[in-house]
Amino acid sequence: MENKVNGVLRSGWGEPWPAPAKLNLMLRIIGRKDDGYHLLQTVFQMLDLCDWLTFHPLSEDVVRLEKTIPGVAENEDLTVRAARLLKQETGCQQGVSIEIDKRLPMGGGLGGGSSDAATTLLVLNHLWQLGLSTEKLMSLGLVLGADVPVFVFGKAAWAEGVGEKLCTIDVPESWYVVIKPEDHVDTGEIFSNKNLTRDSKPIKICDFLAGDSRNDCLEVVRRKYQAVDKALKSLSAFSQARLTGTGACVFAAFDKKEEAEKAVEALQDDWQVFLAKGQNISPLHQKLKHY
Repeated sequence: MENKVNGVLRSGWGEPWPAPAKLNLMLRIIGRKDDGYHLLQTVFQMLDLCDWLTFHPLSEDVVRLEKTIPGVAENEDLTVRAARLLKQETGCQQGVSIEIDKRLPMGGGLGGGSSDAATTLLVLNHLWQLGLSTEKLMSLGLVLGADVPVFVFGKAAWAEGVGEKLCTIDVPESWYVVIKPEDHVDTGEIFSNKNLTRDSKPIKICDFLAGDSRNDCLEVVRRKYQAVDKALKSLSAFSQARLTGTGACVFAAFDKKEEAEKAVEALQDDWQVFLAKGQNISPLHQKLKHY
């Protein structure tokens, strides 16, 4: 599918596509399934902080990376797995080479790998003219990881189940300061910790909007990971600091960009710190609207 944008013929091949970060603005664990997965209530919001993916067409029927990410084998890379799953599902025989400009920190709870997978599903669905619905792409995304569907959904969302039952929610598009501590939090270890709260009372969307933004993983994580605890204390000097998911990233919201910038300036000598704007519509979906 090709069209003209500002008079220029464009298809989307060979240009960068955003894979945005996400924050969990709240996380409650309200139960546990027989298969061990936890039942959650959480709120997702996208950020304008992104990885960038570029897709190059290949004449042969293969999926490959332009360059592998250190520590991640090509066959295990979520973008490669997403592209191959899409081909398997549709019988598409087109090939692609995927170029990843990795800007989101790995292992921080910002969803970078899941977002990369979702961008691959959505953009290749467009570039290969496959015509799959968003709902179908979300179901494929769930095969790749629990967070992939929300990036395919592409809107700020209230989520339940294991995070796959989504509905749109309107939350303030605040400025955020995000710190990535050096610790790499083991999500499986946190969810299996005997001290983790697993029986929180379910709440309603109106409760969250009224200020109930607790994260049931917070106390377990900060007791086990000293760098996360230190980051929370450092950031709380400027605004209430919270943990996204199981971390390791922590974040704080600011009404004004200038206030957030002052916090970044004060923290950047000691921490890996990012300034980002909340987005209720994913930057990827905003771009796809032009095609």
